[in-house]
Amino acid sequence: MRRPQSTRSSSKMAFIACALTYTSRRISPITTATAFSLTAFTPRTVTSTRQFFRTSTSTSCSSSITSLKAATLDKDTLQNSLGVTHPSFDILSKDVVDEFGAYCTHYRHKKSGAELLSVSVDDDNKVFGITFRTPPADSTGVPHILEHSVLCGSRKYKTKDPFVQLLQGSLQTFLNAFTYPDRTCYVVASQNTKDFYNLINVYTDAVFHPRAVSDPNVHAQEGWHLELEKLEDPLVYKGVVYNEMKGVYSSPDSLMGRESQRSLFPDNTYSVDSGGDPRVIPELSFEDFKAFHEKFYHPANARIYFSGDDDVLTRLEMMDEYLSDFGPSPESKPGSVVQWQKKVYDEPKWIKEPYPSGADQPETHMVNINWLLNDEPMTATEELTMEVLDHLMMGTQASIMRKTLMESGLGSAITGGGVMSELLQATFSVGLKGVEKENVKKVESLVMDTLKKVAGEGFSEDAIAASMSTIEFQMREFNT
Repeated sequence: MRRPQSTRSSSKMAFIACALTYTSRRISPITTATAFSLTAFTPRTVTSTRQFFRTSTSTSCSSSITSLKAATLDKDTLQNSLGVTHPSFDILSKDVVDEFGAYCTHYRHKKSGAELLSVSVDDDNKVFGITFRTPPADSTGVPHILEHSVLCGSRKYKTKDPFVQLLQGSLQTFLNAFTYPDRTCYVVASQNTKDFYNLINVYTDAVFHPRAVSDPNVHAQEGWHLELEKLEDPLVYKGVVYNEMKGVYSSPDSLMGRESQRSLFPDNTYSVDSGGDPRVIPELSFEDFKAFHEKFYHPANARIYFSGDDDVLTRLEMMDEYLSDFGPSPESKPGSVVQWQKKVYDEPKWIKEPYPSGADQPETHMVNINWLLNDEPMTATEELTMEVLDHLMMGTQASIMRKTLMESGLGSAITGGGVMSELLQATFSVGLKGVEKENVKKVESLVMDTLKKVAGEGFSEDAIAASMSTIEFQMREFNT
């Protein structure tokens, strides 16, 4: 997609692996050293998240603004929302999340197998999202290209770019789509009920019945094609996603993140780039593009989400109109399962890769130390403990890992960012950029020594309490 940075709020709205990576400015061969892994980049001279998002000027701030209004749904009305039934849906479970005032019902569509989470809350900022699990098998960028392409017209909405028209002409408070390494999400929000339903209709028709699967020109436009501006010029590759990913692959930070992830997940879908590698994107044929949609964009592989103060029965009726076009697909969900990556390192492994750099830029390197934290599901207590520990080590300027690295003088800025838990398995990454060649190994030693100090000395009760209070406050922000 087009790419603003991810935030906690946008992740919330959308629904709710050891390796060292080292980058230097000369092209070096990959070397292995084998417990955690170190990826080394050497910059090469050039002449000129990862999630991928559509560029949007919209924000999701309206929900926090409207939270100051007087309540419009009383507790009885919210409680009654748990009992709403529809002949096309089975109720799988019900729950009330008191901290958020959220009354939740989990449905499954009888004919198609689609699952739907309906959340009733006293908030007029109404949210709809539909997510498909889309693990790619290669780096052609097919999930990313498809995410662009489905929003280029559909069975009911013939216009070539309804996404742009919705941005310009609707009352949306949020309008976007996201390509992750293992899933693709489509999200809309509005405070106006009629506008909200219109947004839902456009997005739902787009994902299930896109013009892109019958028109190869959409794949060529959004993915890749060859252009010739002058007869004497060579043919060149162009395409919306192709050009976007050329920009991503010119960023040392993006390449560092990609190589770090690949080093931790050598055996599953996270080893390839869902956004697309510009060197590989032209290998994607229209037939493979179409087959990817047929395989993964079935309702049985979808998770649908509603929240807000709109009518629950209307939600179900709208979805039934689209879901009833599909029969059961028992192979869809098993076919999209992401395999767990086993911990494969029993000693550190160095991986060295080049990154692009201008001729006038300093001969410095990037070093990232990465760990795969789990190869089986964590308990809720383990997940919370991991988050508190991450905040103690990396959360503030005074946190021990961040402070030690920045005061070491070995580099110019922190890389990695600590714990990442967006994928099936959590990772921990930390390091420095702007590192002189003779200091590369020192960064690794400093990180390891700091971790040993933490393990030996622990943290004070006051520091732990402060981190827990900060995390609690962040969680409570979702309830304001």
